[in-house]
Amino acid sequence: MTATMKLVSSVRRLGCVLAFCFLALFLWGLPVARALDNGLAMTPTMGWLHWERFMCNVNCQEEPDSCVSEKLFLQIAEIMASDGWKDVGYEYLCIDDCWMAPERDSEGRLQADSKRFPGGIRRLANYVHSKGLKLGIYADVGNKTCAGFPGSFGYYDIDAETFADWGVDLLKFDGCYCDSIKHLADGYKHMSLALNRTGRSIVYSCEWPLYMWPIFKPNYTEIREYCNHWRNFADVYDSWQSIRSILDWTTSNQERIVPVAGPGGWNDPDMLVIGNFGLSRDQQITQMALWAIMAAPLLMSNDLRHISLEAKALLQDKDVIAINQDPLGKQGYRLRKVQ
Repeated sequence: MTATMKLVSSVRRLGCVLAFCFLALFLWGLPVARALDNGLAMTPTMGWLHWERFMCNVNCQEEPDSCVSEKLFLQIAEIMASDGWKDVGYEYLCIDDCWMAPERDSEGRLQADSKRFPGGIRRLANYVHSKGLKLGIYADVGNKTCAGFPGSFGYYDIDAETFADWGVDLLKFDGCYCDSIKHLADGYKHMSLALNRTGRSIVYSCEWPLYMWPIFKPNYTEIREYCNHWRNFADVYDSWQSIRSILDWTTSNQERIVPVAGPGGWNDPDMLVIGNFGLSRDQQITQMALWAIMAAPLLMSNDLRHISLEAKALLQDKDVIAINQDPLGKQGYRLRKVQ
């Protein structure tokens, strides 16, 4: 059975179960806008991100195995390298919010929490690189991160230089605590240019349109010129209702967002929650299949130390991943809806 046949078969199994059904998905044939000129993310980014599964758990004293810490990332890096994840394309190990110390250092630089990351980010990056993987990190365009740690406003250049010096390979740049839409847009542009000036190859993951939508319609042509992928909708949670709301929003706005996606710049519907607790087997198949068809970044958020063989096989399905990683980079869209 071909990759396409296997994918269509997985989706059709769910056709009578879902309240909405993607009867067919086709490739949008319009030319894409100019992409960020950093030569990165020519296919959708693949990797692991801590947020949905581990959130902002900083209580390492009572929960040492599930807090946001150096220990967690060292363990996940080891598993990604040794248990087939890297081999099928999951190469970015990404830190989300809550890694920072509450204050910058005496030179104005961000610093990791010294108790939870005793070796600092540079040592963690060196270890991740030694496993043939790449390290992602999190910061915020505003005055504070969403969890209240130091934001990058007023520090874009120094933060970009710090990340490059540490050996970071991807930056997820959030949009909390901005004073205005101008602050938001200017900040995202400034950081994009600052990252490129470092000379290091750093994938730039933005949340720019997500924070614009409540007030203004984003200019996706402009966003694509500065970002490698961009979040459009609210955070995913470990539930079918969350997955469905993302799919509903995506299809409702597909005429705006699908044409702009392609090599170097992708619509990001947020993390894969396969291997957690909230989705049935068929719902997990649906998320994997549709994220692949939508040319979405495949960033898992789960506990790879305790994942079922069934979920692992789905996430590592080479035929489905091949759909996602097609070099042509055309995002699928919904042709019609069956009640």
